[in-house]
Amino acid sequence: MLTLTRSDSSNSDFLYLVQLLDEEVQGRYGEEHATIAPFNKLDNIQHVIVAFMNGEPAGCGAIKKYDEVTAEVKRMYVHPRYRGKGVAKAVLHALDTWAKELNYTFCILETGVKQPEAISLYTSSGYKQIPNYGQYATVKISLCFKKELI
Repeated sequence: MLTLTRSDSSNSDFLYLVQLLDEEVQGRYGEEHATIAPFNKLDNIQHVIVAFMNGEPAGCGAIKKYDEVTAEVKRMYVHPRYRGKGVAKAVLHALDTWAKELNYTFCILETGVKQPEAISLYTSSGYKQIPNYGQYATVKISLCFKKELI
């Protein structure tokens, strides 16, 4: 059974999953990962979703303020054991819903060119590719997406 919990970046299950995420991203990108690693700090992220499958931490994601009308989706990850079971879609939907509750109009996010699963998730969830924004503007391994929250 899948359950979702709202928390913040101090949540120990979130921190465990983010460690696995960082290891996986490092494995996919090697040295290139260093260009984006500084943009993934966990300090003061107040809006975190942790997904549990039968009580085990299965996935996570977070949102943080980007500007007055836009939330940025961060640290999306699903443990390999739970992939293909709808965890990522549920977490992303919960983040979109929470962003709307917080009166954001848009969500934006960055993912990598070597993450086809993530790209598929975002496009199938209504996110449209946009030019790379902010700190990702010149990062060649990044792809950025945006969704209007209706």
